[in-house]
Amino acid sequence: MKVAVDIVLFTVADGALKVLLIKRRIEPFKDRFAIPGGFILPEEDLDEAALRELREETGVRDVYLEQLYSFGAPRRDPRGRVIAIAYFALISADRKLEAGTDAAEARWWPVNDLPRLAFDHAGILEYALERLRNKLEYTTVGFQLLPEKFTLTELQSVYEAILEKKLDKRNFRRKMALLKILKPLKEYRSAAGRPAQLFRFAAGQFEKLKDKGILFPF
Repeated sequence: MKVAVDIVLFTVADGALKVLLIKRRIEPFKDRFAIPGGFILPEEDLDEAALRELREETGVRDVYLEQLYSFGAPRRDPRGRVIAIAYFALISADRKLEAGTDAAEARWWPVNDLPRLAFDHAGILEYALERLRNKLEYTTVGFQLLPEKFTLTELQSVYEAILEKKLDKRNFRRKMALLKILKPLKEYRSAAGRPAQLFRFAAGQFEKLKDKGILFPF
């Protein structure tokens, strides 16, 4: 029996939630798209293996990474019994991708327009998507998809892309103001000819809300 790690890497670009897929260069499932991943090395712990595979197959480094679930169906891999420890990760869309040694191509795909995937990766991706959407209710995971400084429009766009629904602008901003998790900055960014104020996430305030059991009302 072997142990592997698979990483579902999400971003938001062009108003849509996207996932990173690599086109396999080798068998099994040669030329089919798959989630980045591979076997762990003897001296590695699981997190180290996940980060290494991302780096080797896509060139991506320094990401938000969280262990998702274990997948161990007996015939999930035609090479033999393989237990996969799945992760999901989040990065901003401006990160450069580079296909690695066993990947012919690495690219972003909209989660609602995916190709046929190798192994059981469609099920892993579906599980990761459900986890991400659920975490919006009680964590600040959505902020991992934003730059350090962002506009309220950019923040709302991230939530809408993950939830796949439009949110009322006035209501969204009112709820964010009530939560007091955003720190307004004396900086502006031009957007469509109009300057938009920039904000930063106030992590300390969120910890206070979490301790009280307050959820994000979206």
